Amino acid sequence: MSKHIHPVFENMLSRQAKEKFLNQRALVVWLTGLSGSGKSTIANKVEQLLHKKGILTALLDGDNLRTGLNANLGFTSADREENIRRVAETAKLFLNNGLVVLCSFVSPTQRIRARAASIIGKADFLEVWVNASFEVCAQRDVKGLYKKALAGEIKNFTGLDAPFEAPKAPFMVLDTAQQTIEESASKLVDALLKKIKK
Repeated sequence: MSKHIHPVFENMLSRQAKEKFLNQRALVVWLTGLSGSGKSTIANKVEQLLHKKGILTALLDGDNLRTGLNANLGFTSADREENIRRVAETAKLFLNNGLVVLCSFVSPTQRIRARAASIIGKADFLEVWVNASFEVCAQRDVKGLYKKALAGEIKNFTGLDAPFEAPKAPFMVLDTAQQTIEESASKLVDALLKKIKK
């Protein structure tokens, strides 16, 4: 760290004080899965349901952050890692302000997700695998990306010519080929409320 940087973390109002004020425990919920698996849709639904329960949240979505904070990054391995590093640091800022943070990112490798967990803190990091096969996601193709990737127009496409490594021990698996978005969101919210409500 540069000798010209002087962090003031110890002088800031504590996370505990903010959690007490909000009457909730802060957490980071990390939704991972292939493009089109349902991550963003589930995260949006979960946020709405938690809001109705009086839970203050922040939603960080892959495409949204790539239009702003991470607009200068591409999809090489190095850029994917930097994308997730920035996201994790951002999520940690919200976490330390007492919020429940919903993160929706492909984050395709064990290494990338482990890095995010180490930045955020493993005790506050809940990994949720939104599990839908490449074939199911390609059939949905909600953004038209699979058609382009299969035609060779998009390189380094996760699940095709770039790897996706399934989580080894996620907090929860949501099989969106077998259950609706509403069912998946409700299942996740029920589990989260047991951890969030103080």
